[in-house]
Amino acid sequence: MTRPAVLVTGGAKRVGAAIAEGFAKAGWHVVIHYHRSAREATDLAAGLPSAETVQCELSDPGAVEEMVAVLSARLLDWRCCVANAALFLPDDAAALDEDLFDRLLTVNARASARLIQLYLAHAYAAQGRRAIAITDQKLFNPNPDFFSYTLTKAALAGAVPLLAMGAAREADRVYALAPGAILPSHDQNAAEAEVSHRLNLLQRRTSAGEIADGCVFLAQGLLASGETLLVDSGQHLLRQARDVIYLARDEPGARPA
Repeated sequence: MTRPAVLVTGGAKRVGAAIAEGFAKAGWHVVIHYHRSAREATDLAAGLPSAETVQCELSDPGAVEEMVAVLSARLLDWRCCVANAALFLPDDAAALDEDLFDRLLTVNARASARLIQLYLAHAYAAQGRRAIAITDQKLFNPNPDFFSYTLTKAALAGAVPLLAMGAAREADRVYALAPGAILPSHDQNAAEAEVSHRLNLLQRRTSAGEIADGCVFLAQGLLASGETLLVDSGQHLLRQARDVIYLARDEPGARPA
């Protein structure tokens, strides 16, 4: 294979699928990771020029180690790893749900950080490796909603400069990409998403394709290692007291006239 390879976790659906498609259009071989979405992953791979699928339970450390070992042995130019898979479930700052927090911490932070560690320890790429952790603009524009999700994404974001300093070689780069509101999430309907996703400085919807373009850009390694790229139409520059899901429902000014 002459194409550079990229692994996208959670790559079968939603933003992960857009990232996979973006790399495929740029000429990469895409490894689409999935947990339970086998049909979606297979269908997506079938429509891309060069792709394969891999199943892995990211909360199982042994399974993650095995996945990286198998891919490292086969991929001759494994140039990028995108830690995109995450759980987004509601709780708030007034009452920590410990079971929920542990579940989200395992997938959103521990598994993603460990995946990047293993990737940097075992993968080979002639031009250096690129690890990209998908975080959230919410870390720059905090609100108390989705408390455990936010804490676990903050842990992952905190790992990025540490991995860049302590796990990467000189030719490698470790980045974070922080998206804004992209697709309907949690219990949103399409009409609510249309309102909430325009609550940014540009008053426009940020597309999943823009997240993909950002990942492909970072995969070129042009930024200093440890940096974060925000792709959110300026949402992080606003002060929003609640998640935009609830602003679109509860704030009169958030609704179109």
